[in-house]
Amino acid sequence: MKHMSFKTFKGGIHPGHFKRATEGKPTVPARPPATVVIPLAQHIGAPCEPLVAVGDEVKMGQKIGDSKGFVSAPVHSSVSGKVIQIGMCNHVLGRPVQAVYIESDGQDTWHEDIKPNPNYEELSDGELKKIIREAGIVGMGGATFPTHVKLSPPPDKKIEFVIVNAAECEPYLTSDHRAMLESPDDIVIGLKLVMKAVNAPKGYIGIEDNKPDAVEAMKKAAAGEANIEVHALHTKYPQGAEKQLINVFTGREVPSGGLPMDVSCVVQNVGTCIAVSEAVRLGRPLIERIVTITGSGINEPKNMRVRVGTMISEVIEQCGGFKENIRKMILGGPMMGLAQPSADLPVIKGTSGILCLTDAEVKIHEIKPCIKCAKCSDVCPVSIMPLFIGGAVEHGLYEKAEAFNAMDCIECGCCTYVCPAKRPLVQWIRMAKGDIAAKRRK
Repeated sequence: MKHMSFKTFKGGIHPGHFKRATEGKPTVPARPPATVVIPLAQHIGAPCEPLVAVGDEVKMGQKIGDSKGFVSAPVHSSVSGKVIQIGMCNHVLGRPVQAVYIESDGQDTWHEDIKPNPNYEELSDGELKKIIREAGIVGMGGATFPTHVKLSPPPDKKIEFVIVNAAECEPYLTSDHRAMLESPDDIVIGLKLVMKAVNAPKGYIGIEDNKPDAVEAMKKAAAGEANIEVHALHTKYPQGAEKQLINVFTGREVPSGGLPMDVSCVVQNVGTCIAVSEAVRLGRPLIERIVTITGSGINEPKNMRVRVGTMISEVIEQCGGFKENIRKMILGGPMMGLAQPSADLPVIKGTSGILCLTDAEVKIHEIKPCIKCAKCSDVCPVSIMPLFIGGAVEHGLYEKAEAFNAMDCIECGCCTYVCPAKRPLVQWIRMAKGDIAAKRRK
């Protein structure tokens, strides 16, 4: 295996890892929930419409919501039982969304359509994309972009490289690390299937070099695969970002406003590769995922395999509950995750972590004027000027923010992390991107 610790990207930071609490803990199954709340919007794109009604009996893996939109992904029941309600539920993005409430019968009876495919290696690229779409697979690193859309570039965009993001550079999170130790063969199979779906001749798996056991596991799983390489990458945040991985492996830069397909690349998360493998080989849709539950505000940190639709409060209870001095709960990691006002919301396909922090870790800082030190620009991995964008947003000048290339921001949070004036730069840039995107839609 070639070692690439010397090769990395411009900018970035080195936050504390905080992974020791769970990196050595094998994944354990969460207790099957008595009731699941399955949002019909668990992905970027058009939300699904319900395919079931109150009183319907459903089985595990049955499709319960779908959309005619291309940029969308169907949702499936994670239990067998009865639909007891179709109504609104809380969502990680802070706005209520429509959801299907299902009372489990405790039997976990799979739907009749869920069947293994022993001849999966003979499937065509079109058949693979259809299976991936029907399985409701999305980017499981947190972005939740529908996978079949990524695998359907225009005819003039030929894909040369498929890159698996196995960096897991977010502090605290260890779900991808455990997946590499526990399901390395599935990851390689998923990568090969994605490569076939887009007719890509080369595959890479990039893992930060602070996970030598995962590097070794994936190297062993990929042994004998002449067109797949496993590389250890320099440990630096955000090493797992799409554009940074592409630059590290190919030397190419995604153009401003462009997509990975513009430089002949597709990037997929470790969990997404496993979901692809299970969908194509076993016929199983995406109805569960590994979640890291951690932080000093939780009594028993764990990695758990959790059904989609399980309430966060139930997951927390299975980890011994919150400590008394809990101050903040974040879904995802501390850099790009979203803080939540309560645990009364369900696990969705993009829930990679539940991070619970105490009073001692959550400090409230006074926002001070920018001192023009340019530290934010020095660490920015996409070479924009957060201080100028943030200043424009602070004064409501969104057109000026757009001129400073706010839309190129990947929202990694490096700028906010290093700012000595404690200015919420990434939050301001996120506001600008929302305003700019809304105006473009009009």
